[in-house]
Amino acid sequence: MIGRLTGTLAEKSPPHLLLDVHGVGYEVDVPMSTFFHLPALGASVTLLTHFVVREDAQVLFGFLTAAERAAFRELVKIGGVGPRTALAVLSGLSVAELAEAVARQEAGRLVKLPGIGKKTAERLLLELKGKLGPELAAPAGTATAAPLGEAQADIVQALLALGYNEREAQAALKGLPADCGVSEGIKLALRALNR
Repeated sequence: MIGRLTGTLAEKSPPHLLLDVHGVGYEVDVPMSTFFHLPALGASVTLLTHFVVREDAQVLFGFLTAAERAAFRELVKIGGVGPRTALAVLSGLSVAELAEAVARQEAGRLVKLPGIGKKTAERLLLELKGKLGPELAAPAGTATAAPLGEAQADIVQALLALGYNEREAQAALKGLPADCGVSEGIKLALRALNR
């Protein structure tokens, strides 16, 4: 089992990247939450990994934080949720936002993610209840209190997960108020994009 890789970032093409570890290139799939926090090409990076072996493929998934990998592992334990769906969930919601949605039993937040229907959302809420520890959830009242740069990155990440391209997401960001939180920013950006 490959648990961690440290190497040089050789290629980035969302959601895939190529990590050069002493001359061996590892193809790794990452959620957008990890992708947006990666350093520039040629820089060194350490990824925590989860290795999936199937009859037709061997796929390596990478994460910058232990919380992301733990959430991914909880997601893939759920019947009907494969690694690709788990990656989509973590690309559309941060771990803290996912934990908050589970704690508040907000199926509506999950249904907005690509590949998640009503039944899958309800199954996720049921199966994840109590499994995303309190250390992963945002403290009460701080769900949208992320620093501005991080909030903007989360808004862009959410728009990309919803199917908008990078150019559209960046254009939508320009019209947002400076003190806008993640949830409100996504709503405002979607309104602007749907005009």
